[in-house]
Amino acid sequence: MKTWKDAIFSVDTGGFEALAKELFLFQYEQNAVYRNYADAIGRRPGTISRLEDIPFLPIRFFKTHAVTATDFTPEIIFESSGTTGMVNSRHLLKNDEIYIESFMRAFRQFYGDVTTFCVLGLLPSYLERGNSSLVFMVDHLIRESGHPQSGFYLNDLESLAGTLKKLEAAGQKTLLIGVTYALLDFAEQFPMSLQHTIVMETGGMKGRRRELVRAEVHERLMQEFKLTDVHSEYGMTELLSQAYSKGKGVFNTPPWMKIVLREEDDPLSLLNRPGRGVLNVIDLANVYSCSFIATDDLGLVHANGSFEVLGRRDNSDIRGCSLLAL
Repeated sequence: MKTWKDAIFSVDTGGFEALAKELFLFQYEQNAVYRNYADAIGRRPGTISRLEDIPFLPIRFFKTHAVTATDFTPEIIFESSGTTGMVNSRHLLKNDEIYIESFMRAFRQFYGDVTTFCVLGLLPSYLERGNSSLVFMVDHLIRESGHPQSGFYLNDLESLAGTLKKLEAAGQKTLLIGVTYALLDFAEQFPMSLQHTIVMETGGMKGRRRELVRAEVHERLMQEFKLTDVHSEYGMTELLSQAYSKGKGVFNTPPWMKIVLREEDDPLSLLNRPGRGVLNVIDLANVYSCSFIATDDLGLVHANGSFEVLGRRDNSDIRGCSLLAL
């Protein structure tokens, strides 16, 4: 008998909708928060005939409720970053197995075998907090890479610069993944030519610098590091999957993740077409929480399913791990 994990990570385009509807029924039965919300807006199982009929839980529920499907004692709890006084989102995981499978499969899909990389993490604010899903992922990638110089850098930018220069001289393929403000600080203090390094920003200024649009951030990083493109990761505490951009801010998802647009002025009205709207995310890996999340990110979805993030909805909370605001 196939497990949820087997079904999710073997799904293809043709089987996505059927599996999503099956997962909706499971979460409607097993997730009281989601069921109560679906009932409140009149989206009970008998009303669901298409993917577009499935209700999307507003992301703010992760701040105020324990969003779990089935009863379990969480093996790990991820918490979003935020400024002082903010209520942070909490994602309760039954275990870490599906999360690890999700980000490792996605990394292989977009970048190949992690053992060919040296992985350097520049995530100071997230490391200091200690319960970040992003740090968990990067830590696992660092360990799986097996490279002796893979590791995190907190505030020692000079040491990071020395490591990168050695890796570049050796022609070592390297991934430098960092929060936006830290990458900008590093680029300004230690400009260099990076010919063998992928620079990947994860978004977030954390109030450390003036907010910039993504294009401006990428332009600065490309200039200081002599790069032709800057990569990006789209992920958040409430999701167990990530989308990746290899340049120009255009993201692609793994097969078990899908972006659906909704109207900017009508949260219950989905747009079954390419265009601009607010991003809803279907993340099948969220088996034991909620796979149908209504975010507060404005976006543009293209005909091939790729998407761009244009900023934040007015009056929405600003999360530390959110992408850059306009």
